[in-house]
Amino acid sequence: MQVPETFAFERAGSVEEAIALLERHGDEARLIAGGHSLLPMMKLRLAAPETLIDITGVPGLDQIRVEGDHLVVGALVRHVDLLESHLLAEHYRIFGDAERVIADPLVRNRGTIGGSLCQADPAEDLSAVCSALRAEVVLQSSAGTRTVPVREFHEGPYMTVVGDAEMLTAVRIPIRPGAGSAYEKVERRAGDWAVAAVGAFVQTDDGHLVDVGLGLAAVGATHFTCVEAEDALRGRPGTPEVLREAAQIVHDQVSPTADQRGPEDYKRHLARELTLRALTRALARARGQDADAPGDGPGGGRRDPAGDGRGNGEVG
Repeated sequence: MQVPETFAFERAGSVEEAIALLERHGDEARLIAGGHSLLPMMKLRLAAPETLIDITGVPGLDQIRVEGDHLVVGALVRHVDLLESHLLAEHYRIFGDAERVIADPLVRNRGTIGGSLCQADPAEDLSAVCSALRAEVVLQSSAGTRTVPVREFHEGPYMTVVGDAEMLTAVRIPIRPGAGSAYEKVERRAGDWAVAAVGAFVQTDDGHLVDVGLGLAAVGATHFTCVEAEDALRGRPGTPEVLREAAQIVHDQVSPTADQRGPEDYKRHLARELTLRALTRALARARGQDADAPGDGPGGGRRDPAGDGRGNGEVG
């Protein structure tokens, strides 16, 4: 069945109106923006909301800006905007890396970061990116606003902490000087979900790793990360031996599921190798040694001008 159940349609002109509509229609109402996660599930009748609330016209949620020592990405910022943002590229090139391997241009032109995170798919690329960067999400309801770390946002596959009549309005990412970041992914074909993917963030001082973040997708990582590997890296020199040790910890800690994309041992192998690659690239960028551009810090990390790399992955 490729036709959704009958549903009512509402359009919100503000965050407050969207929340009021959620309160009015109850548990069977869903917000919709890009629709690349919800609509396929509706067509397959895996989801059957009674009411869709369109928030694409809500002002102020489609911006990327700096607020104090944080980058703020609105919930309606689309994949293509993340890919093309010079502000994000200036600080964290991991976004450009990931967006080039997310789906295809049609999806990237419509899908949003808010929809991707709220879908909570275990293979979701932006969830891994935000976990690596220790981002936090801003949730708003009629009772007020609360901030939740991304690593506490996902409660399980397709499950988040978003409450009744509550909506995600923004993602906040701390700005860190001397940072480098990268994303590595393996997929079967263009437009497919990841077999395994790893994002890495590092911050260095005098050759040592003062802060580290790892984000893992499609390998059964708790909260899209591996805290044990991060702890093994923090405070140590960024030598190949240390990076390999952390990658092995990732291999040992993840819990992938065998499926049509590969057996468990293959996915564990990929998790280890992609962790090593992502850490190596992130460290090179932090040191200004990356061949593509001089780093994630100010003045570096510009995207490929064409911006049309063949993409793969989630369709949130």
